[in-house]
Amino acid sequence: MKLYGRLALALLLLAAVVAPTPASAEALTVGHGLCNAASPLGTPDTDLRAQRFSCGDVSAGYHRASLWLQTDPAHIRLSRGDLVLMVHQSRFDRLAVAFTYADGVTRWQQVRQGDYGSNWRAGGQIAFEAPERGVPLASVTMRFDRLASIGLMRARLLPKADAVVQSTGMAVAVGAALTLLLVSGIYSLSLAVAVRRQYLAWQAAWSATMLLWGFIWSQAHLGLFPGLAGTVSAQLATFLACLAIAIATFSAVLAVARGLVSARLRGVALALGTIVGIVGIPLAIIRSESLAQWGNLLGLVVVADLIAVAAYLGWAWRRGSVEARDFLAAWCLPMAVLAFIHIVDVDDSVWGGGSKLLVLAAATWQALWLSASATRRLAQLRVERDRARASEALAQQLARRDPLTGLPNRRGFVESVTPLLERARADALPAALLLVDIDRFKSINDVHGHDAGDAVLCAVGRRIERWEGPMCTVARLGGEEFGLLVVGMDGIILSRFAESVRLGIAACDHKEAIGDRSVTASVGVAEVRPATDFQQLYRLADEALYDAKRGGRDCVVVQRRTGAEQSLDDVSNREAALSR
Repeated sequence: MKLYGRLALALLLLAAVVAPTPASAEALTVGHGLCNAASPLGTPDTDLRAQRFSCGDVSAGYHRASLWLQTDPAHIRLSRGDLVLMVHQSRFDRLAVAFTYADGVTRWQQVRQGDYGSNWRAGGQIAFEAPERGVPLASVTMRFDRLASIGLMRARLLPKADAVVQSTGMAVAVGAALTLLLVSGIYSLSLAVAVRRQYLAWQAAWSATMLLWGFIWSQAHLGLFPGLAGTVSAQLATFLACLAIAIATFSAVLAVARGLVSARLRGVALALGTIVGIVGIPLAIIRSESLAQWGNLLGLVVVADLIAVAAYLGWAWRRGSVEARDFLAAWCLPMAVLAFIHIVDVDDSVWGGGSKLLVLAAATWQALWLSASATRRLAQLRVERDRARASEALAQQLARRDPLTGLPNRRGFVESVTPLLERARADALPAALLLVDIDRFKSINDVHGHDAGDAVLCAVGRRIERWEGPMCTVARLGGEEFGLLVVGMDGIILSRFAESVRLGIAACDHKEAIGDRSVTASVGVAEVRPATDFQQLYRLADEALYDAKRGGRDCVVVQRRTGAEQSLDDVSNREAALSR
């Protein structure tokens, strides 16, 4: 409902913008305001008075000759001399305009293909200002040499002040639309490269094509390439318009994953888009009176293409495609504009830009909508990705933690001690592993229950966790066995540290779980200089813990190995392995 509300608002704004031609302006068309005559191409302009004008239909063959169009005094009363003739057709070799005054004086102005001089205006318009004279203007005559199609020719007469305002408004509107298309195209291309999505690349190509079309149609390019004025620009604009429709079709269809929609409908939509793009080539070349008929035929193909794409996207949306939903929302306004301009004649409205300016505005809206939709969707994907990574990191962390005590388990302990041992080896520091085993823990479970045993383990774990630091890491290795790896301690300092661990565990308060029963621990210490790998440390510490258990429990046993002793052990191990 929000989408339809926005569309209705856009159409209301469109209706407000598409104001009717001002009362002071006159739209000139054959049969209403214009009479016509034809002559060979070599006829001089001075033969204007010799032409026999008819206010009926234009004779055939005018595209190979000179077509004269003169204002009909019976339909238009030109009481002002400060008028501007705005012509909106550029497929001709030459256009000469004659302003004839009541005293019989005629003033000529002309443009030709490749040379519009200062007469070109934004929005594909050519302006001819009537010279200022104190005599009323009697008529205005246009002479087209090799005009492609009279059906596509549009002209207006309006006061100079209105012409300035409309030209300025047109330039601002076109400039804003082209700027937004440029930004949208660059943004879509950057997204396509960043996330490697094909439809975003098609979307960027469509924005670029519409940008180029708008640049050429509006004649903004004549400021840089004045030699392109006329037929060449019109042909390029026609081709680019067809190409843009084809690219838009591919962008919308390829955005939807295969398999969601019938392959036949997908093929029909792509085929129609391809036909539109291909037909644009001969349509750009044609320079005959059949141009308007071919344009109408192409319009039917475009409508069929839009219907096929809309059906395709609607089907995909019902199947749950988010991309289809976004494209349908983006296509709503352009399709509404196309329907609007087919029903309502707006060619002489919107500052003279007519339907083409509306199409450019709708294309800009579509490009911005698609860019915003892609950004929102990618932002959601990024949020989901971050959540998945956070969940994965949490799962990895939980996999390295003992769920009962919260200390690292054996896997987490091995991973954490590895960098410590590497640091100790690099700095030639001693390393020691303390294995702590709670004495007679099985009897605690048997007498007081497993809940009491778990409480004892948690209390011991909290006490051992106090020694966690930059040079010491702790863990619950399994059952009632805990481990502490320290770096930088040796000799008597290490022995005192191990003794403080034993006394600290014995001082734990377990009254709530097992009453006044004391809990002690045996500690086996493996001291190695220089540091060695964890497996060797664990083997030595386990031997020391076994000796502590055999020695009566609740005591500390230390096994020390120097570099020479380690080398001898390594040689003995290799000899034993070879003798097997």
